[in-house]
Amino acid sequence: MNVEKITQRILDVISNEAMWIDLAVIFLKVILITIAAVVAVKVLRVLIRKTFSVRIKGPLLYNERRQQTLSKLLSNVVAYVVYFIAGVSILSTFTIDITGLIAGAGVLGLAIGFGAQNLVRDVITGFFIIFEDQFSVGDYVRIGAAEGTVEEIGLRTTKVKAWTGELFIFPNGTITDVVNFSIHNSIAVVDVNISYESDITRVESLIMEFLDSLQDRYEQIIKPAELLGVQNLTTTEIVMRITAETLPMQHFAIAREMRRDLKDFLDQRGVEIPYPRMVMMQRSPEEMATAKNAKT
Repeated sequence: MNVEKITQRILDVISNEAMWIDLAVIFLKVILITIAAVVAVKVLRVLIRKTFSVRIKGPLLYNERRQQTLSKLLSNVVAYVVYFIAGVSILSTFTIDITGLIAGAGVLGLAIGFGAQNLVRDVITGFFIIFEDQFSVGDYVRIGAAEGTVEEIGLRTTKVKAWTGELFIFPNGTITDVVNFSIHNSIAVVDVNISYESDITRVESLIMEFLDSLQDRYEQIIKPAELLGVQNLTTTEIVMRITAETLPMQHFAIAREMRRDLKDFLDQRGVEIPYPRMVMMQRSPEEMATAKNAKT
């Protein structure tokens, strides 16, 4: 008897046309909401990219690094908001009380906020890092003991990759002191060692001749290089200093190229580069006898 009743109920459910129509409507609404959310996210992301690209190429000068970072951040925020609205809309199609759900989520978020103060601090600091343009993706920075290129800036963490391959991950709330090497131009410093036997006046004129050709040779050099003069006098050599203003973080490569080219330039013109020397002295028998008599 129970089996017959259960079977009859199953048949009644299966044959209920109104129920199937309602399920089909709900399923169609879910599909349409999902498609609309995906399309809206893609369209809004394209609009954000187009807007920032127009601002960068416009007559007004904008910081391209900051625009790209803000563009990525806004794209992510738009995706989160649209998908949240889509999720709420999908729940509403199943006749779930959205008002109570949102109120409960607000209370839960408040409780989480009190219990996760570090997380809130990281998110707030992340906003300030991005909007104040303290540093951006691709910048070469020093944060604490870590130094390298910024790989990613999120609302909670920042990732910095050292030139040796290590990846440093910092919670944004712990970032207090930052040195950004990529905002302003860099200075390449090259010290040239000259022997004491060289004519300093001639060497200075040759170095000036070499410096005059640097901007044509290296596009990374912004201003004409300068010969500051004699930097130091050691027991074996004269040290002369050269400086050149370069694009940000190009000073290391330019300094290496300048040392190589300057070495070849001075060699071709007979300027001697100092090197360690050993002087051997041998006394004659008369000098040795005189020194021995002087001791006695």
